Amino acid sequence: MSEQVAAGEVVRLPLPESELAQAKTKALVKTEHFESIRLCIPAGKTIPPHKAKGPITVQCLQGKVNFNVGEVENSLDPGDWLYLEAEQLHSLEGVEHSTLLLTLFFPRQ
Repeated sequence: MSEQVAAGEVVRLPLPESELAQAKTKALVKTEHFESIRLCIPAGKTIPPHKAKGPITVQCLQGKVNFNVGEVENSLDPGDWLYLEAEQLHSLEGVEHSTLLLTLFFPRQ
């Protein structure tokens, strides 16, 4: 896969199980309106509380993560999807080696 995915290019987002532990996060597409990222979270890794300037969606592709929205802890398994409004505080922790599809929407200028 090139630096950024070309329009019309097919991308297999789930990774082989043998690659999950060493997988790296990869930006797929970034435009002026949105960015899509295959986010790789190893088991035990924590991403501390933070906010995004625009709305986001997160879909669990593989593994399992705890995804906290404010004080609410959600468990995301493969196939689970989550939407957050702009500026919602969130954090996550890999329960298993996991891949997520993260889409960030950029606020209008």
